[in-house]
Amino acid sequence: MIKKIWITGASSGIGKALAIKFSKEGWQVAASARRENLLNDLNNQNPNIQSFPLDVKDETAAKNIFQNIIEQFKTLDICVFCTGIHDPESEKKLSSIKIREIMETNFFGTLNCIMAVNSHFKEKKSGHISIVSSVAAYRGLPAASGYCASKSALTSLAESLY
Repeated sequence: MIKKIWITGASSGIGKALAIKFSKEGWQVAASARRENLLNDLNNQNPNIQSFPLDVKDETAAKNIFQNIIEQFKTLDICVFCTGIHDPESEKKLSSIKIREIMETNFFGTLNCIMAVNSHFKEKKSGHISIVSSVAAYRGLPAASGYCASKSALTSLAESLY
């Protein structure tokens, strides 16, 4: 039986590395990110990876993409939510707008994806949700006020859900 996984943040970094790793191990991978062109490159280089472009900040879109994945894959075994943005240059200037943008993506975007899959996994009584946070969750770092706050919130959410 082919295992199936949904990975967000799959256009670069940890998400991309995980998508490639699972694909090479024979998993069917649903890869999501905002940058559709990078997802398409990933898909073209790895036949087990299918792209499902998504801006995780859009709660309705997260639910719709999840439904599209279920329609195509029939089920999921694991979700790995590792969407994240960080802009140290702009964070040098304290900005509530920038902090909100980071929180919307890193924390609420991940929450949107969790809410999209939660009922499915509960109904089938199986499935696993993995959330990628950061060691930045445990300490404030220079030029990372929004990033550290978002990862701290995400870590607390994950620990509470667990």
